[in-house]
Parts: sequence; structure tokens; C-alpha cells
Amino acid sequence: MEFGIFVATKIDDWQLIQYAEALGYDRAWVPDSQMIWSDCYATLALAAANTTRIKLGTGVAIPGTRIAPVTAHSIASINRLAPGRTFLGIGTGHTAMRVMGMDPMKVRDFREYLRVVRRLLAGEEVEYTLHGVTRAIRFLHRDLEFIDIEHPIPIYVAANAPRALAVVGEHGDGLVSMGNEHPRVLAQHMAAIRAGAAKAGRTLPDGFHTAALAAAVVLQPGERVDSDRVVEQCGSQVTAGLHFAYETYQLTHSEAAIPRGFEGVWEEYCAYVEQMPIAAAKRYLQVHNGHCTFMMPEERRFVNEQTIRASVLVGEPAELIERIRTAEQAGLHEIGLLPPMAAARTVFKEFAEQVMQRY
Repeated sequence: MEFGIFVATKIDDWQLIQYAEALGYDRAWVPDSQMIWSDCYATLALAAANTTRIKLGTGVAIPGTRIAPVTAHSIASINRLAPGRTFLGIGTGHTAMRVMGMDPMKVRDFREYLRVVRRLLAGEEVEYTLHGVTRAIRFLHRDLEFIDIEHPIPIYVAANAPRALAVVGEHGDGLVSMGNEHPRVLAQHMAAIRAGAAKAGRTLPDGFHTAALAAAVVLQPGERVDSDRVVEQCGSQVTAGLHFAYETYQLTHSEAAIPRGFEGVWEEYCAYVEQMPIAAAKRYLQVHNGHCTFMMPEERRFVNEQTIRASVLVGEPAELIERIRTAEQAGLHEIGLLPPMAAARTVFKEFAEQVMQRY
């Protein structure tokens, strides 16, 4: 089992990744969300220049904000600084697009995007279409080493829905998803990925990587799951789940969008959003306020024992170790932690000392 961190991408807090490396974490995922955080590749460059062991990559890159050749050259530039320990995490772009009131990339376009990125990173020439014009493109000046594609850069695709999971099977070297720490969920995801690979005539690569984007809190002896300390360490992730579910529900009008364990607060949360003091046409500007960074005080009432247990790895050390072992036996390779920004160092330290060192 590997242990990773996800961070709120703040360019002058790149030392957080250096700190995680010292604590023994294996991997750092740096998110790409232009209206919320700093630039992910600038942050990765600083981290790459100041670390020696930890694997570094996007968590995840957004195709709707950068054309495919730019994404390929950006991650290959990081690979020049951290050869052999760079990876590309990439998804269709839920939050990065929703905070602009726009939709994530369509699966059909995402499939083509991944095809281009994958072939460029393999050093190949590829047919690429931009604004209706198709041309053959490839990286030039390879001998001058502006980028590094000699050391392979694995592509880990973020997906939860069936069609996107099929694309993982077609083009991915791994999967990162919320919920992968649950064996039932991971099994469903992998079945869809294998079906997608088979349809494309592809065999999944050896070492296909499975990672869970999670929040985790180590309980103190006898501590309540909904104590103020626990909420401080995971509240932003719980409420981010509501943000995601609300946007998905507005798009699909399906009750399946309501996360398990959130049924008791769902109607109240929807009413809260409908009453936001902002025009409905601009509501996207407020729904994602604090997203995976801090918890809005007004949203504290939605963070309770039930919603925490439904969305957070929470328990005393022995319980967390047992749950992680079960997930590993089911095929999970990595647990990645995304705490609120203000609590990140505390969460990473407590988890490393009380769980990782005893695992």
C-alpha cells in the first residue's frame, strides 16, 4: 500500500510536499483548478526541485482549460526536474469547469484528448485536431532535453461514471476515484474498466494503479466522530461531497446523485443553496466556495456523525489499519489524503505517525 497526499495548490506552500516526503508519504497529487488555487505545474516545479523521493503529479489535470499538447509538455517539463517520479493524473474537470458555470469535458472528447496526450508522451507523432484543423504534431528538439519523455510518465485517470471508467480501460495506467477505499466500489469500477479495455482490444498494463481520494482522521481514545477537532480536520471534504452531489443532481435530476449517508441532510442542503443571496444564474460562484480548502461556517450543520462516517476514513489507529488492509486485499494500491488547508500538516503528521508507521 502506498500513501499519498492531495493538497490545496498554493504556490508558496510547496514546502508542504517536502514535509510529506519527510513524513514518509509516497506520492503528492497537486490539483489543477484555476479559479480556486495556484497553478499546479508551477507548484509541482518548486516541489520537484526541492524533493528527492516522493512521486509528483497532477491531482488532477483539467483538459478543458489546456489543449492536449500543452498538458503533455507541462507534465514532461516536470519530469525533467523529477525524472521517473512524475505522473499525470487527469479527469474531465468537474470543479474546475463548474466554478465557471460550465460543464466538464464530454467523454467522447476526453477519449480523444487522452489519445493525443498518451501518444505524445510516448514520443510518437500524432494526428491532432484544433478548431477543425487536423495536423500531424510531435515534440521537436528532443536532443536538447527541454522535456523528459524518456522516463515513462504514467497516466492515472479520474473517473466514477461508467462511460468515463471505460475510457480508463482504453487509455489509463491507473484509476483515481473517490470511494475506491470501499471494496465493493473498487470492484464495480474495475469491472467497468476491464470491459472498456476489452472493447478497445487492450490489456491493462502490469501494475495498473488504483488510488482512492479520501479524507482521514485518526480518533483519540474515546473521541466522538463529530467532535469539533474531527470536523476541523475533515469538514471541507464532507461539504465538498455535497457541492459535487448538488451539481450532479442539477444535471441528471437523479436520486442516485445523493451520496449514501447524506440522505438526512440532503433536502436541507438543497434549500440552503436555493436561498443563497446570489442570482440563480451565478449560483455556481457560491456553491463551491471553500471547496476542499476550508469549510464554510454556514455549512457546518451538514457535517455530522452520519455524513462523516459516509465520506471519511475515521477511527482509532487499529480500526483504520484494519480498514486499509481490507482495501489493499481488495486491490487498492494507494490511499491519498485531502484535508482542509489549515489542518493539512496536523492531519498528515498524525496519520503518518499513528497509521503509516504501524501499517
